[in-house]
Amino acid sequence: MLRTRGSGTRLRAVGLLGPAFVAAIAYVDPGNVAANITAGAKYGYLLVWVLVVANVMAVMVQYQSAKLGVVTGKTLPETLGRRLSRRSRLLFWAQAELVAGATDIAEVIGGAIALNLLFGLPLPIGGVIVGLVSMAILSMADRRRQRRFETAIVALLAVIVFGFLAGLLVNPPDAGGIINGMVPRLDGAETVLLAASMLGATVMPHAIYLHSSLVIDRHGQPIGAGRTRRLLAVTRIDVVIALVIAGTVNIALLVLAASSLYGREGTDSIEGAHDAVRDALGPVVAAVFAVGLLASGIASTSVGAYAGGAIMGGLLKRRIPILVRRAVTLIPAIVVLALGVNPTMALVISQVVLSFGIPFAIVPLRRYTADRALMGEFADGRPLRWASAVAAVAIVVLNVVLIGLTFA
Repeated sequence: MLRTRGSGTRLRAVGLLGPAFVAAIAYVDPGNVAANITAGAKYGYLLVWVLVVANVMAVMVQYQSAKLGVVTGKTLPETLGRRLSRRSRLLFWAQAELVAGATDIAEVIGGAIALNLLFGLPLPIGGVIVGLVSMAILSMADRRRQRRFETAIVALLAVIVFGFLAGLLVNPPDAGGIINGMVPRLDGAETVLLAASMLGATVMPHAIYLHSSLVIDRHGQPIGAGRTRRLLAVTRIDVVIALVIAGTVNIALLVLAASSLYGREGTDSIEGAHDAVRDALGPVVAAVFAVGLLASGIASTSVGAYAGGAIMGGLLKRRIPILVRRAVTLIPAIVVLALGVNPTMALVISQVVLSFGIPFAIVPLRRYTADRALMGEFADGRPLRWASAVAAVAIVVLNVVLIGLTFA
């Protein structure tokens, strides 16, 4: 009897997993592909430690975001909107939308590149197709069909994982090189730019805003301290599993480039990296890589549009239909593709823009989750408060250094 009750409890807990897997899609978007492959191809295993540190930060802040939603029943943007003046809300919304826009450009470009690699489609046409497919996925994104949306995203995540790990099965990496890459160090201004790009691609501001919304859409409003404790326990498991998977994919991308593409010409673009993968590992692995990139672009742009809706709804208290928003936010990415801007460079720069938006998300999040007046008995303890403070300071310092190097 006890065994049956325990099994039923575990099954119910498994059924509550999912929101973190949707948020984790933001951590394996095409911007990650560009930043991590560029880092591995140019500098080998040197920057593995950046991804490890960034993933630890990601686990921490995504849990804090989900915790805020579970405990208060309010999203991070809603909590901000209640505490900011009208002018401040508008300014905060503008920077958050700018960051979300940079993300969306990266995601649509990545999907368009994948369609070009697989079928030879022109990039603008590929971008339109990615946008249309993301609309179909977003049509499932409401509270009545939330699990269908999560299932679709998790299925795409599985494709991403297989697509980006397949190359390592053909050419296993050097374990000694990976261990050596765990030692924190940089090598010149370009590695600082890449580190900021990798950090921006790994700790995603729009995913921080979004996660608090996802748990509310899935679990509803808080009902009693006992249920809140159970949901927080499940949420910790959800976040750790999802972000470990995302972190593994990110590290695998860098390691794949370091082991198979290091020193090869032309690997500073996704197209060049795809060609190098084909030459080094064969056409089948290259095709699987392109399929993973396509799944990454479609899934991440769907999640990004969802996040943009949560940001606007919380800060401006206005909502527009998600499909209308998807259509409008698709325009900048199509324009970039039509103008012939170097797509890989646009991806890397978009991730740098993201890194500047991170402090605006994690600083207030840290403050709110540590506030006993808001969180009650579930407020962050001292270790988490200190860890999140160190993360915020590290990110701000990195961005200040990046600005100085850029202008120098």
